[in-house]
Amino acid sequence: MLTSSARFAMARPRAVLVAALLLMLVCGGFGATVKSHMVGGGYLTDSLESVRANDFITKNFPGGNPNLIVMVSGDGGVNSPEVRAEAQRITEDLGHDPNVTGVQSYWTSVTARPDLATALKSKDGQRGLIMATVTGTDTDVQNRAAEISNRIDGDRDGVQVRVGGMAGTFADINHQVEQDLLLAEAIAVPVSGLLLVLVFGSVIAAALPIGVGLFAIAATMGILRGLTTVMEVSIFALNMTSALGLALAIDYSLFIVSRYREELAGGRDTRSAILRSVQTAGRTVVFSGLTVALALAALAVFPQPFFKSFAYAGVAVVAAAVGASVLLLPAALFLLGDRVNAWDLRKPLRRLLGRGAAVPTRAEETFWYRLVTWVMRRALPVAVVTTAALLALGSPFLKAHFGTPDDRVIGTFASSRQVGDALRQDFNADMASSAVVVLPGFHGDSREIGAYASRLSQVPGIPAVLSGDGVYVNGAKMAAGVPQMIGANGAYLSVGTKTAPYSAEGKAQLAELRAVPAPGEVLFGGAAALNEDTMDSVISRIPLAGALIAIITLILLFLFTGSVVLPVKALLLNMLSLTATFGAMIWIFEQGHLSGFLGFTSTGSLDLFMPILMFCLAFGMSMDYEVFLLSRIREEWLASDRGPAANTRSVALGVARTGRIFTAAAGLMAVVLLAVATSEVAPMKLFGIGLALAVIADATVIRGLLAPALMRLMSIANWWAPKPLAALHKRIGLEESAPVADGDHPGGEQYQDADDAEADAHAVGEGGRMMGAVPRA
Repeated sequence: MLTSSARFAMARPRAVLVAALLLMLVCGGFGATVKSHMVGGGYLTDSLESVRANDFITKNFPGGNPNLIVMVSGDGGVNSPEVRAEAQRITEDLGHDPNVTGVQSYWTSVTARPDLATALKSKDGQRGLIMATVTGTDTDVQNRAAEISNRIDGDRDGVQVRVGGMAGTFADINHQVEQDLLLAEAIAVPVSGLLLVLVFGSVIAAALPIGVGLFAIAATMGILRGLTTVMEVSIFALNMTSALGLALAIDYSLFIVSRYREELAGGRDTRSAILRSVQTAGRTVVFSGLTVALALAALAVFPQPFFKSFAYAGVAVVAAAVGASVLLLPAALFLLGDRVNAWDLRKPLRRLLGRGAAVPTRAEETFWYRLVTWVMRRALPVAVVTTAALLALGSPFLKAHFGTPDDRVIGTFASSRQVGDALRQDFNADMASSAVVVLPGFHGDSREIGAYASRLSQVPGIPAVLSGDGVYVNGAKMAAGVPQMIGANGAYLSVGTKTAPYSAEGKAQLAELRAVPAPGEVLFGGAAALNEDTMDSVISRIPLAGALIAIITLILLFLFTGSVVLPVKALLLNMLSLTATFGAMIWIFEQGHLSGFLGFTSTGSLDLFMPILMFCLAFGMSMDYEVFLLSRIREEWLASDRGPAANTRSVALGVARTGRIFTAAAGLMAVVLLAVATSEVAPMKLFGIGLALAVIADATVIRGLLAPALMRLMSIANWWAPKPLAALHKRIGLEESAPVADGDHPGGEQYQDADDAEADAHAVGEGGRMMGAVPRA
């Protein structure tokens, strides 16, 4: 199939490239508005108890669980004429908005219910709150909240207005993610281009991966926009899948273009060099992309739109990156021919430095060969020390605490963050963290509600409970209730709290509230309940997702290598590498180390969604490098006498011939990921830094130290498989195909069988040498 696609591209190179350009323009244009159709979080599902509680209130008690909080403040205090006038204007504005219900404020409550107004005023009297509910779907809510914020947020005549709450927070995050994407791409594309020039020397060769990367970005935008028409897609997918598409497209193009240049240097003509590159490096790219895609597909087992959007979009983006690499590159390379090496900037640089031309170097004389040989002579101590070091780095993961994100994921420049900080620090109760208790179908006496509210108010850390029967503090009724909190279809109560909802104390407090006997069926909502429900929903699916990834990986690597040992080793090494990466992320983001330097706020917990997403991505990328390395080692192994010494030499040569290109690929991918880490949204920083560390560690520590050491210790057992499985692999294994058309081989030779192809691969291999030589940079 790969040979056929390459021949198709070479037969119609201009048509293929023009079609790709048109598709790129269509996808880019169609996806230009994708941001306005994405949801702020995507963490929730309708089946959660807390979501059902909120839906009940929205349907039966409009405005009973506000998602928009407007904070109005001024130097003269909340009762100054300027502040009061501005608050009145905003209250009327929201009251006339058909998409807003349940508007209430300190300034309207102070005359009607002064006993309740105190909860809407800061301790120092400088800030007052206006609360309301923005209606609609998640997408509608965040878009409408953004419109409201643009309308009323700002400073006027000494009065400061800030918009927050859940709706305001997601509106701010959406806006910031869109801005961050532009900055990340503005950094990643030119820096990647510069690094590619340094890797290839040739400007033309460096431009090819960048071109494929730009195609992948445009395709990503179109894919995401298409998905928004049939499902909820998280706003975080905008940055992450764009970065993934760009990184993989550059990575895959780097391997294919490198192989093509090596085949040219080995004496092949343009056509046969392209075919051989696609059949070797291209085959490995397809297999690697399949591994990454299937790892991402495992996210579909989670019910949350956040994960599903990454599962579907991620698979599509990987497919776009692979397709562009194996179809567009052959077309471009066919038109370029040996001009792919044009504009070599190293030649004038060498002349400027007084250095001669590059001299071919035997693989055995390279840095990577010497390193791996040194490692394998000390295989056991290197394996033990490296494993211990990785486990030590991963130890903070044992103390991980997870929670759902709040307004603190964004910087203090955002209005929603300023509102959230004020609620946590300056008010008697955090209105954004209050719990709601729903009694659907309740038709009893209001005194039963009062008794229940009294018991709830006695739970430690609860300043007050508001109900239809009264306001209760420490078990005593302190004021009249709000009769509208009891309706024809049930009732609800609002439970204030001083405890951070995502902390261990918040979880314990919620358990105590749930343990209070209720006068009927009860549903808990609010921040703490939402966090607990979401965590339980996600954690219950982790074993299934992990098992699917492990099984898929083991099967694919067996088909690729014919060994049952190497897949297990690869799985264990990936887990070890990811454990170290996650430990570092806990140390940085949960425990708060480097928070000042990186510019984020540690909340004492980590967003559980990000580690799961990172695991699937990092696992796929790690397998990406594993596939390329094993492909090269296996090529050497098949051409050897297959004894213990041949295993050691195959590993050394495999690493030597791929070490330089691995380093370049990891560096390029790290650049793209670290560009994402410039985001002002904390989950984006976690995503970018975490994956960059995983990629770098995998391409250096794992592939340069631990993998060679283990392969030396296991010797020829690396390639073992039971006889039935060995026979199965011989029939269905993913073997490399050989070119058969006239002119495919230099001098018009043809391969007679796969063994001839393997022998030729040994002579002119993926590491860029002829008879064991690689060019010296």
